[in-house]
Amino acid sequence: MQYFQINTPQISYHAHNQVSRTAELRDRLEQGKSIALVTDAGMPGIADPGYEMVTAAIEAKIKVVPIPGVTAALTALTISGLPTDRFTFEGFLPVKGKERIARLKNLQQESKTLIFYEAPHRIITTLTDLGAILGTDRKIVLARELTKMHEEFWRGTIDEAIALYTDRRQPKGEYTLVVAGKSVTEVLVLSEAELKAELKQLLEQGMTRSQASRQLAQLTSLSRRQIYQLALEI
Repeated sequence: MQYFQINTPQISYHAHNQVSRTAELRDRLEQGKSIALVTDAGMPGIADPGYEMVTAAIEAKIKVVPIPGVTAALTALTISGLPTDRFTFEGFLPVKGKERIARLKNLQQESKTLIFYEAPHRIITTLTDLGAILGTDRKIVLARELTKMHEEFWRGTIDEAIALYTDRRQPKGEYTLVVAGKSVTEVLVLSEAELKAELKQLLEQGMTRSQASRQLAQLTSLSRRQIYQLALEI
């Protein structure tokens, strides 16, 4: 705005003041004023405040006009070389360990391309967690500082990414991670008899019914509960 000598007054709107600001801005809109919600990077409302303001305007029957802008998620996806026909945007993973692991476990069987945002100081932790739960051989693209001067892309496997960033000191910039979904060829299709045979073998190896059911659920399209019911019949 300084470059184009635009002197329109600006007011802050972020996660720490969005509740009070939303009410204030809604009042201005109801007075007939026009407001533009802008960001210094990315598009408002995508992993950035905006949803609350849009909702408040809709509820007040105030017209909302979208002006498409750059989003790191789609920018990274389109040049990732991974399937773009079906994808899921996960944003930032939970910071806490248990919540983070639970979220990733829910994505273990997801065949759509996965998109995450991550801060530089958590990049190695996230890569490690992705490898532990999704598998280190998954293809991944690390996109850094998209549409900015120091834009950078790296492609490889999660295992290779872990090795790269273990040796790289203090990563900088905001990251977008694009991860390949689970290949449909990785999902086993077994008959009921074959499942029971697999379960019996795992139980004979010392696994509990719960452990065996969980392991087979990760390899098939069935839920752990469905497989556990079969285990009870053995």
